[in-house]
Amino acid sequence: MVRTSWKAAAFTSFLVATQAQDSTVSSQYTSPTVYPSPNSTGSGGWDAAYAQAQQFLSQLNVTEKSWMVTGVRGPCVGNIAPIPRLGFGGLCLQDGPAAIRIADYASVFPAGITTASSWDKNFFFQRGAALGEEFRDKGAHVILAPVAGPLGRVALGGRNWEGFSPDPYLTGSTFSLSVEGMQSVGAQACGKHYIGNEQETQRNPSMNDEGETILAISSNIDDRTMHELYLWPFADAVKSGMASVMCSYNRINQTYGCENSKLLNGVLKDELGFQGYVVSDWGATHSGLQSINGGLDMDMPGTIGWTGSASYFGGNITTAVQNGSLAESRLDDMVLRIMTPYYFLRQENYPTVDPSTADLNSFDPAESNYTWNLEGEGSRDVRGNHAQLIHDIAAQSTILLKNTNGTLPLRSPKNIGVFGNDAADLANGLYNYADLNYAASPGYDLGTIAVGGGSGQGRFTTLVAPLEAIKRRAMQDNSVVQYVLSNEVATGSDNPALSGKIYPEPDVCLVFLKTWVSEGYDRNAYEADWNSTQLVTNVTSICSNTVVITHSGGINTMPWADNENVTAILVAHFPGEQSGNSLVSVLYGDVNPSGHLPYTIAAEESDYNTKVINMTIDNNTDPNAWQDDFTEGLLIDYRHFDQEDIEPLFEFGFGLSYTTFNMSSLSVGLSANTTLGQYPANSTIQPGGNPDLYTVLATVSATVSNTGDVYGAAVPQLYVSLPTDSTPEGTPVKVLRGFEKISLAAGASQQVQFPLTRRDLSYWDISAQDWALPADGTPSVQVGWSSRDLPLNGTITWMVGG
Repeated sequence: MVRTSWKAAAFTSFLVATQAQDSTVSSQYTSPTVYPSPNSTGSGGWDAAYAQAQQFLSQLNVTEKSWMVTGVRGPCVGNIAPIPRLGFGGLCLQDGPAAIRIADYASVFPAGITTASSWDKNFFFQRGAALGEEFRDKGAHVILAPVAGPLGRVALGGRNWEGFSPDPYLTGSTFSLSVEGMQSVGAQACGKHYIGNEQETQRNPSMNDEGETILAISSNIDDRTMHELYLWPFADAVKSGMASVMCSYNRINQTYGCENSKLLNGVLKDELGFQGYVVSDWGATHSGLQSINGGLDMDMPGTIGWTGSASYFGGNITTAVQNGSLAESRLDDMVLRIMTPYYFLRQENYPTVDPSTADLNSFDPAESNYTWNLEGEGSRDVRGNHAQLIHDIAAQSTILLKNTNGTLPLRSPKNIGVFGNDAADLANGLYNYADLNYAASPGYDLGTIAVGGGSGQGRFTTLVAPLEAIKRRAMQDNSVVQYVLSNEVATGSDNPALSGKIYPEPDVCLVFLKTWVSEGYDRNAYEADWNSTQLVTNVTSICSNTVVITHSGGINTMPWADNENVTAILVAHFPGEQSGNSLVSVLYGDVNPSGHLPYTIAAEESDYNTKVINMTIDNNTDPNAWQDDFTEGLLIDYRHFDQEDIEPLFEFGFGLSYTTFNMSSLSVGLSANTTLGQYPANSTIQPGGNPDLYTVLATVSATVSNTGDVYGAAVPQLYVSLPTDSTPEGTPVKVLRGFEKISLAAGASQQVQFPLTRRDLSYWDISAQDWALPADGTPSVQVGWSSRDLPLNGTITWMVGG
């Protein structure tokens, strides 16, 4: 097998970390340098656009090239300056993953974690396309989304809601189909945050009391874990033609993400064949030449940190080229990487930036040295018919975890009780970007949470709160709706005061719990916020039929789940602007719930094996103190629970329905020769890596039947177990490698098929620096309804050669 020499040398430090994982110390995790930064070629179908980019490049002088890769002030959150003499109007980069944040008359979509809970590949694409349409119509060339980092290693991570799932296969599907949807309508997708950005605490450097710089946290990840967990979804998205990748704030193996040449040059651009450009997270650039040679192609926002001082790029690049310290060919490739997706997506004929964007943006374009075309229609309403899609995604992402005696769907109850501060409409405006920390914003106590905070936030043009939708539906049945929205009142020790406010006992009580999450902060508790457990306790003491609904940006423990008066539990995550309407559709059975958990809910907090690193840095004189060794390797979420045989409260992939399903007739068929090479065939790298990794080797099929009385959607799931005697230590018990969502009428059946690629059935061989099939060639497959409910079992058998 032919392998380039740098690969063998580059992973020496990774090998040490992998082989000595149990006894490793942070200093063993280091990132080797990989130079030069590989040039783009236009492969993957971009060759015509690449030729156009070359023509554009040939007309630029060095100064213009330098500013083509450097952010400037302008109407958007990120801007590349226009070049009027060439008819180039500049580039507008905008947040974020759930909405176009700097905008009016735009939709707020279900969050990433919500969308992943649908397990619906059509929704993954459709949501991406709808987001792309709104960004495009507002004149935003680049969507700073979707998110696969954080993956969700830490349950309390503050940005987990922006991404999809701690499982790389589920995230890879959601991530890549989101990219395809966004780019199908002409907008550029910028996948973020590359890589290992698994907590917010100390994501950026800080100062201690002595004025010394304390470096950002270092995510210390071994080679195999990097490939099989954190890199996996990025490979999927690169294969889908992703235009851009955003490098992360944190360090990885002691080197900042935006100057980590091993990960940018060696892995992303060489191993994965990435043809687009790498842009820094805002303020994540910490050097000039080191970052450029390390693989960074665009610096944002174009100033050092948030100080407004001169950029590491810009004029410094011009000087570096002129004095010979930077090869102009490297600068040329940076421009080509930026302009090739621009031409591929035909953005030379793009809408102008909506003038209202400039009015809303804190980066005032009036202070810019450049002239932006803001002559188009202002305050464009770009929402179209997206409200229906938002409703449908949110409703079909809602997860039914408990339903005692058929409590749900509701059957025209005459007396409904509604409790909790999450049921109400927002009290302090429809845009809460400034409320990064709810503890500092007590007014946010009252109001439903439909999206998280930070750059992933969206400005609501409309928001339907749960109480509003419930009251509207109750009017159709002439029902009474009683409610107590203050958690302070409802959780008071004087419980008779609560019962006195509610009379008579409702037929059903709906308790709304919420958990606020935001960029810039990690959560400090697993339970829902605002004294949630006491709220459930007090309500169930006066109501024997209580339904608990959670709106949260991630995992919540549920100490009240076994309370006999809690008869149903719904997990709705962050549903976007149609929050109340989507929930009522599920409560009343207009939509049969078909969401499934994209993570594991533990019975006890201590069952989780990964934590937020949170050190006290006051008076700490060690600038390199913040280290996070990912010693759990591949064993996060359900993989850890399987490995340690821990019984979860609700397992990964779990979700109930108002109907019942059966599964039968498992079959396994080989799609290739029965004798296979252990490693993929030598082939020219294409976007996504070696094309042979995506060769289908086997197909597993099963028949799913709706055995209940109503129409519903099922999510059959396929898990693969690699043989433990021919794979390295630390291989998970099983991993998700297939899923489909199918809708069936009562009594109907349908066969589902799960194609398994070479990569799906391989592990990352740290010695060979390649994906390897297990030597004995007998992986087992299990098909069922969740990671713990897998009624069908089989094996895949072949001969593995050299």
